[in-house]
Formats: sequence, structure tokens, C-alpha cells
Amino acid sequence: MAIDKTYASAAEAVADIPDGATLAVGGFGLSGNPMELIRALEARGVTGLKVVSNNCGVDDWGLGLLLRNGQIDKMTSSYVGENKEFERRYLTGELELELTPQGTLAEKLRAGGSGIAAFYTRTGVGTQVAEGGLPQLYNADGTVAKASEPKPTATFDVDGEPQEFVLEEAITTDFALVHALRGDRHGNLVFNKAARQFSPPAAMAGRICIAQVEELVEPGEIDPDAVHLPGVFVHRIVEVGTEIEKRIERRTVREES
Repeated sequence: MAIDKTYASAAEAVADIPDGATLAVGGFGLSGNPMELIRALEARGVTGLKVVSNNCGVDDWGLGLLLRNGQIDKMTSSYVGENKEFERRYLTGELELELTPQGTLAEKLRAGGSGIAAFYTRTGVGTQVAEGGLPQLYNADGTVAKASEPKPTATFDVDGEPQEFVLEEAITTDFALVHALRGDRHGNLVFNKAARQFSPPAAMAGRICIAQVEELVEPGEIDPDAVHLPGVFVHRIVEVGTEIEKRIERRTVREES
């Protein structure tokens, strides 16, 4: 019997995400944000969430909705701009932040989903990323309550020259939330352009991956060669339609000549 991973609604798909859960959330800027799943979590009022995502949306969109409501306790991110509420909560000690280089963050998620415990990279060597001391949590008076710890390093030969590398541990989470352009009932997904950046590794890192898709098709309707993420990584799928609202962080247009 074929496995049908579809759920009737976003609310049903996220119904068992508890307070304090760890989440990997796809999206690149506001591109590919799983908004219906985020709204469903907002409506449930779950708190104490620890979220791994490239960024935290903006004040009134994306993960910014959960942040605004005080539902997120910790963010592991590579970009924290565009969000004044994020800045306020971080600097006043209401939000913990683990700032991670962008490529390293993507690989930490991918490694977690691939069963790789850790990996060495040159990114961050010689900086506080490797040496420790990055403020992760502030006190209300602005003093540092918690700073990042030093990470192990090792030297490897690269093109005959010794180079220092820093050890980065993989990331796995309780759940993953992603948005895809198309998916079938078995969970095979196709992403659209920039939404493909962080969504596949985020999906892989979640022990339970929940995907919202604009178009749900039958198994076999997606060319196997066109699948961006195999259904083995996806556990629940919800169709949200093609008329959903999509926002752009900064719209820049050319002046009329």
C-alpha cells in the first residue's frame, strides 16, 4: 500500500509540536517562508521554541510573527538584519542568538540530515566563530550573560600547504518546516528558485519534516530527475494553493528613463 503523507490543514500538521521544540525552518530572506505552517504555530501559541533558520523574517512576516509574540527563545541564524524586534529582544536579553556563517549553517543542517556528526571548515578560522566570545545572550543591563565557546581546530594539508580548520557540529531538530512549489503524496518536493537555498537542508535536518506545497500532485507526476528533495526526508505534506501572499523584503525598481 502506498504511503500517503498528506494532511488536511496546516493546523493539523503542526498539532503535536510542543513547547520547547527545536525547529529547522526553510526560506531565504522572505523567499520560501512556510507561512501557513508558521501561522498555525502562532495560533497554537506554543512557546520556548528554538529555531534554526537563515534569518528570522521581518517584524510582521515570516518567523517575525512568532518572535513578536515571544514564542521563540533562541535563534540559530546567519543573517539577523531587517528585524527591529529581533534586535530589541536580543540586546535586552529576551532572545538567545547563535550567529553562524551562512554556508556553515547550510552544511550543519545538511550534515545533520545525512548522518554526519561534524565536519571541518576554514570558514571562521581566526575569528570569534572559532575562538569563542561571540555574545549569545545578554543581561537586561546590556552585559553579556553567555558567550560562545571556543571550537576545536586542526591542521590539514591543502595543495601542499598546512591550513587551519575549525570543527563544526551538525544540526538536527525535532521538526522542520518548509515551503515548496510542488509536491506529491509521497513527499517528493520541487522548490522554486531562491526558495531552494535553505529549504532542502532544513528539511533534511528535521526528525519530522512538514512541507507546505502550492500544488499537490499524484505520485509519478513529478519527473524523478526533477525532484529537488526525495520524499524519504518528508513526513507530512499540506497543500496551501497558489494564491498565497508572497512578500519581498526590499523592492528596488529602475527609474524611468
